[in-house]
Order: sequence, then structure tokens, then C-alpha cells
Amino acid sequence: MIRWAPEKKDTVRALADEILHNYGRGRTFIAVDGPDSEAAGAFADDLVQAVAEAGHAGFRASLRDFLLPRAERERLQDDRAVDVSKLRRMLIEPFRLGGSASWVPAAFDAAADREFESTWVTGPDDSVLIVDDALRGRDELSVLWNYSVWVEGGETADRSPAGRRRAQAVIDNTDPEHPRRLFDDAC
Repeated sequence: MIRWAPEKKDTVRALADEILHNYGRGRTFIAVDGPDSEAAGAFADDLVQAVAEAGHAGFRASLRDFLLPRAERERLQDDRAVDVSKLRRMLIEPFRLGGSASWVPAAFDAAADREFESTWVTGPDDSVLIVDDALRGRDELSVLWNYSVWVEGGETADRSPAGRRRAQAVIDNTDPEHPRRLFDDAC
């Protein structure tokens, strides 16, 4: 039996429409994460494109670009440890200010273990910033996001219930060309 599944563009557009309906004015922070960081990052890229197609300003960032230096991550025994001060100072607070304030979408190259040369970006007052790799094990950052999306699929499904519980939208990405929105019962 053939089962219908939505096209990726339809699922992503519907999610972008929901976000813009609820958070279309001012500066909005959207977190995207999941057990597979690459899949979540790709979904975040698709989502920012859908936001732009809807005629709204959308920008991307990744928490992987705000990691602490390797030596500090090793000392903390956390390969995902974020420089929260730099994240807030260079991305979150300037983006939140709006107006002519500029922000830095990427500050640290983890592969080279060195800081990026700062590239400052500005945008209109009504803008959406979509940040991937933002939920798993990052309780201290959960207060930053207006909306969060959990992307899972296949063998990774249901393996990170804490991140999934925090999300307003859960996406089953088992088939990346036909992702489906799941409506978990939060009762």
C-alpha cells in the first residue's frame, strides 16, 4: 500500500508560516536541533529559505560556531561547550536590539580551533534568526528561543526526550524529502 507523505517544501513552508504568523513582528529566535546535527542543520537551512520565500528576513547561525576552544572543551569534558558570553555579546543581544545594531553569525572555527574574523551583519527590525544545534544539553540557553523545532528520524527517533519535550514542533525526518510534522501530546 502506498502512503502519502508531504513534500519537504510543503512541511517546511507550513512551519515557516506558523512561525511568521505567531512571531512575525520584531526580532525572533528559533532553535533547531535533533539527534543528528547535520540533518537538523540542513532543516534549519531549508526553514530560513522558506522564511525568505514568505517575504520575511531570515538569518542563520549555529552554536557550533560559538564553541569554546578545544583545550577548554576538553578541560570541561564537554565537546559541545559554548562560549555563552561571546554568544550573548556578539549574536543574541545585538540581534535582539534591532534597528541598526549589527551581529556576528559565527565567531569560532572549531575545526581550526581559532576565532573567525568577525563579519558583522544587519537586518530589518522584523527578522527571524534560526540557530541550529541549540537544544540538546543546553538548558541554560532554552530561555533565549521564542520557538524551537526538534528534527529526528530513523534510528535516532526518541533518543533525546529532553530536547524533544522542549520543542514546540517535532519533525520526523526519516525521509528527508518527505519530512512530517508530529503532534506530540503534551498532556
